[in-house]
Amino acid sequence: MADRIGAISVRLGIGRDNYRIAPGLYALGEPGAASPVLVTCNFKLTVDLLRRELAGRALWLLVVETYGINVWCAAGKKSFSTEEIAGRVRAAGLEKVVTHRRLILPQLAAPGVAAQKLRKLCGFSGVFGPVRADDLPAFLDADMHAGPEMRNVEFKLAERLKVALVEVHGARKFMGWILAACFLLALLGPGGFSFAGIAGAGAGAFGVALAGFLTGVFIVPAFLRRIPVRAFAAKGLIAGALMGLLLAAILGRAWPEKTAALMACAAFASWFAMHYTGSTPFTSLSGVDREMRRYMPVQAVLIVFATMFWLAWAWWGDSVTRGL
Repeated sequence: MADRIGAISVRLGIGRDNYRIAPGLYALGEPGAASPVLVTCNFKLTVDLLRRELAGRALWLLVVETYGINVWCAAGKKSFSTEEIAGRVRAAGLEKVVTHRRLILPQLAAPGVAAQKLRKLCGFSGVFGPVRADDLPAFLDADMHAGPEMRNVEFKLAERLKVALVEVHGARKFMGWILAACFLLALLGPGGFSFAGIAGAGAGAFGVALAGFLTGVFIVPAFLRRIPVRAFAAKGLIAGALMGLLLAAILGRAWPEKTAALMACAAFASWFAMHYTGSTPFTSLSGVDREMRRYMPVQAVLIVFATMFWLAWAWWGDSVTRGL
């Protein structure tokens, strides 16, 4: 139960940076000298997943130090590396524990591990297993042979929404500052210079920002393949603009206020959708950098103009609606 509660917390982003176990050699079941050796990271969520999928089997689990980072990200950061694996093999005295000289490596560790170099460093060769942990039993039963379907990286709806839950926790402070900014701007009079007017205007502005947040965090990943552009920030702009049009039609009183809602919703949706650039199987570091440099100025301009239109409606009212 403690493991399940911990897993839920980590899925929500709570305690994620410290959810780890000590590196070393672990026994699953009652392994012997001929039992397979699987290598993995020390992110506890990953280790618990392996324990669940391999329940009832006898094998060794060599956990390397990745500082609580999952296999894929750790390989990209080079903490899940050839040298780290070789060092853990030597530290565990693995050559005295098993009679074979083969390690099963996670496929997503390939960016950081040179299997051909491993034998030179520690005397063990490496074979890459399947992408997903739930394919490991079939992989082991097939004498460590992975079919094409085991090599494919997918990003299904449930997986995309799991990433979204982490974003909710990660954005809490940012959205807190946005809430404060909305009410500070409301003091300038978009709802009138009364407590009720300020409260209403501040809540309305934050509602638009919140709609953009939910669009970028949930709607964009849910319809990821249906939004006909490649860049995540652009996907957010499109989805956010559509949500902004809906908000404008329902809540807006005049075109400046409606325009402000559309712009702000699109900007926030684009900003949060852009966070997915590092969470999928089809982005790269250079692509992420290029996307941020291209779209962050667009997001900033949209927020500035949204604020101007919102305040213009408060300060000049009818003259603005007549075309000022």
